[in-house]
Amino acid sequence: MTIITTEALTKSYLRSQALQDLSLRIKQNTITGLVGRNGAGKTSLLKILAGQIRPTSGSVRVLNEEPFNNLFISSQTILISDDLKFPSTLSLEEILQMGESFYPKWDMDFALKLFSYFYFNKENFYYELSKGKRSTFNIIFGLSTRSSLTLFDEPTSGMDAAVRKDFYQILLKEYLDQPRTIIISSHYLEEIENLLEDLLLIDQGKKVLHLPIDEVSNYAVSITGSTKSLEKILDGKIITSRKVDDDSTTFIVKADESIQKLAQEKHIINRVKPNDLCIYLTEDEGGIDDVLSRN
Repeated sequence: MTIITTEALTKSYLRSQALQDLSLRIKQNTITGLVGRNGAGKTSLLKILAGQIRPTSGSVRVLNEEPFNNLFISSQTILISDDLKFPSTLSLEEILQMGESFYPKWDMDFALKLFSYFYFNKENFYYELSKGKRSTFNIIFGLSTRSSLTLFDEPTSGMDAAVRKDFYQILLKEYLDQPRTIIISSHYLEEIENLLEDLLLIDQGKKVLHLPIDEVSNYAVSITGSTKSLEKILDGKIITSRKVDDDSTTFIVKADESIQKLAQEKHIINRVKPNDLCIYLTEDEGGIDDVLSRN
């Protein structure tokens, strides 16, 4: 079952366009990684899905309804981000009670277990928390809602490595125990890769890649060898390249059977990791090496 559908989704601001003709489908009960460079449009997409902002044009359906200003979608969706605001007059305990009163699937026992594990004081106020503790509290709140659609926008901002590791373990266990649709935007793709079923890469508001993570892992290879000979063989297949020396270059190319035959010719061939692939697919041709070599 498809839980999210967008068609030619566009979001424009006064002097910029955050999303451009974005069409996608996201299945129910999957974990999707949303990646892209800063300014790629990730936050705008998540806010549209959560019903917090209205698209400029195109269509979006969440749980078969338009999400903007929709109370039903609000009760079934949670967006956890640095923009999350809680009333400054409420204690942390009162914020949890507020969540319980609004979200129909709220699990207070789960929330209190994590509250204790991460050493929160119920009487503290949200504004008193450090950035890392605030991010941790946001995650506790988000997972406790048990929302059908749970959206995370850079949820581990400010967290140390140990707490991030705890979060990933909690997220996976919660997903297995209480399946839901999760989209997580993160700059730590290497850390969350093992959690994901699908990967959505966007750049300058456009979809670049939306595939199962297994396919992304086998999407491209790097081939190192003679620049002149490989350029002829790989013509039309090159994603990007890196110069090794005056005679050799490492080419990043989409993997197929013809590429594998080059291994028999003593070329160095390696699989490209998903994190590196996302960088290669969204950089200017030639990358930073080309920029630094310009006179």
